[in-house]
Amino acid sequence: MVREQYVTTTQDFSAPRPMPDHVYKIGIYGWRKRCLYLFVLLLVAILVVNFALTIWILRVMWFNADGMGLLEVHPEGVRLQEGESEFLFPLYANEIHSRNISSLLVNSNEKVSLNARNLNGDVTGRISVGPTQVQGHAQNIIMKSPDGQMLFMADGKEAVVGTGKLHVLGAEGALFQHSVEVPLLRSEPQKDLRLESPTRSLTMDAPSRVQLKAMSGNIEAATNMDFLLQSSKGLLVLDAETVRMPSLPLSGGAASGNTQGLYEVCVCPSGKLVLSEAKVTSTCSERQDC
Repeated sequence: MVREQYVTTTQDFSAPRPMPDHVYKIGIYGWRKRCLYLFVLLLVAILVVNFALTIWILRVMWFNADGMGLLEVHPEGVRLQEGESEFLFPLYANEIHSRNISSLLVNSNEKVSLNARNLNGDVTGRISVGPTQVQGHAQNIIMKSPDGQMLFMADGKEAVVGTGKLHVLGAEGALFQHSVEVPLLRSEPQKDLRLESPTRSLTMDAPSRVQLKAMSGNIEAATNMDFLLQSSKGLLVLDAETVRMPSLPLSGGAASGNTQGLYEVCVCPSGKLVLSEAKVTSTCSERQDC
C-alpha cells in the first residue's frame, strides 16, 4: 500500500529534513481484506451459477425468437405447431380451436372440467367429463342445430324438445316418474304401442278429446282393478264393426228355455252392464241384482 509521510516544512530549504514522528497507513488490511476478497469471490460464483442456469432454462424450454419450443407467440394468440401440450395448472383463454385439418382433443387421466365465471370470479357454469359420468351445472341448457333451430332446452322448471319427432330407442321404452303431455303418441311401423303402469293407475286426460286408434291391429286394455271410461261433457263413442263383451254377467242366474239363446244388455243406474233374458218386452226393469 501507499505510504504518505507528513513533514513540517520551514522557510529554510537548506536545512536537513527531520524524520517524521508518525506514519499513517491508508487501505484495508488484515481480516477485513480477507472478508472483502471472499465476498467478491462469492458474488462472482453466484453470477456464474445464475448465468449457467439461465442458459440451461433456455435450452430446456426451447426458447427462440418466435416463442417457446413448439409454441409460437403471434399478435392473435399462441399457436402449437405439432405434438401434444400438457398443462399442470389452470388454463385461461378466450378461445381454443384446432387447425382446419385436425380435431381438438382434450385428454386427462382423471377428469376434464370446463368452468365459466362471472366478474366476481364465481363459477356460473360447469361441465365435467369423468371416467364414469358427465356432469353439467348451469341455469339453462340449450342445444341448437347449425341453422340456429332449437333442438333441446332445459331449466329448473321444464325440458323442451324442439324437433318434430322424439324417437326413443331403448328396448324397455321410456320411463316417466310424473305426468307426460304430448299431442301425439305412436309406435314405429310394424310395432306395438304399449302404455303400462305396473303398480299404480294409468290415466289419460285431454281438454278436448282422447282418441285411441289402431290402423291394422287391435286395441287392448287390461287391468287388475276397474277400467273407467268417463266423459264429463259429450258422448262416449265406440266406433267399430263389432263390439264384443264376452264376460258380462247374466242377470237372474241361469236362463230359462224360452230365451232361445237371445239376451239383451241392461245398463244399471250405477253403470254396470249385465245380460238379461230377451222377451217380447224389455226385462231390464225387472232386474233386481243391479
